[in-house]
Amino acid sequence: MKHLRFATCALAAAFLSIGRAEQRSFDAWLQDVRSAAIAAHISPATVDAAFTGLTPLEQVIERDRSQPELTLDFHGYITRIVAPSRIEEGQRVLAEQGELLERVGRRYGMPPGLLAAVWGIESNYGRTQGDFPVVAALATLGYDGRRGTMFRNELLNALRILDQGHVELDAMKGSWAGAMGQLQFMPSTFIGFAKDGDGDGRKDIWGSAADALESAANFMSPNWRPGLRWGRQVSVPATFNLSLAGLERTRTLAQWQALGVRLPSGQSLPRENLVASIIFPDKGTREPAFLVYQNYRALLRWNRSHFFALAVGHLADRIAGGPPLAGF
Repeated sequence: MKHLRFATCALAAAFLSIGRAEQRSFDAWLQDVRSAAIAAHISPATVDAAFTGLTPLEQVIERDRSQPELTLDFHGYITRIVAPSRIEEGQRVLAEQGELLERVGRRYGMPPGLLAAVWGIESNYGRTQGDFPVVAALATLGYDGRRGTMFRNELLNALRILDQGHVELDAMKGSWAGAMGQLQFMPSTFIGFAKDGDGDGRKDIWGSAADALESAANFMSPNWRPGLRWGRQVSVPATFNLSLAGLERTRTLAQWQALGVRLPSGQSLPRENLVASIIFPDKGTREPAFLVYQNYRALLRWNRSHFFALAVGHLADRIAGGPPLAGF
């Protein structure tokens, strides 16, 4: 692993130690982006301020080249993400920001505890937003070429956000991949869904909890059914056919009940006229198992990871006073 890290760092260093001709190539690429931005009615002053002195970021290249594979199983992941400290902090935040969370929740039909859970997982309730300069990070990834088109488009959207005056350049910080603010929006998501929650004329997802939470609710609400759970933990019999699992396969709760699916306590499933799917987050195993509804798909729209979506749903339940998962 140390040798791999050395090779990765060497590659990144080589990229940044390229000669004048290569550096001019980056400058030429920036000039093309500048032309595209101006053609998209972004002011030259905004673009020039953002691009002055801009160079590729070594650490961004290193992070992109050496993303670790997820080695945690679901038990390890959920134990780390839905830790007691995060649950306690979420309950404190729900109490202190209850008026804001309730107001946003009512407006968009979103549970306040769920908004608090996403907030907690994405940025530790606003405290950990990332300290990479977003424009430089996106320019680095756009020029690098592996996913160049996507990040070039995100860079143009970041310039548009700056041009609209929602954030100052120095304050536009985020992750190494350009995810921004208290809910870690990519610039394109910001353009499509960010809201001015506090009424000051700016969509400040960095410094304003009201803006960040209303933006999150606006993003999720089109696919959220008010009053419906995201899902629940269940148990399945040893004879359960694993091919029945997956979001593409749905049955009513009565049909799952007939197949032997029960609550972890052994009790029958609720007698509700709902359609659901069975999810096994750890492949090839029958435990843990989750019965998930339409709202679970809204969580996956945020992040296409079953681990992430289950963590958000479970953290929301724990913040609301629900029990830990059976067997954990």
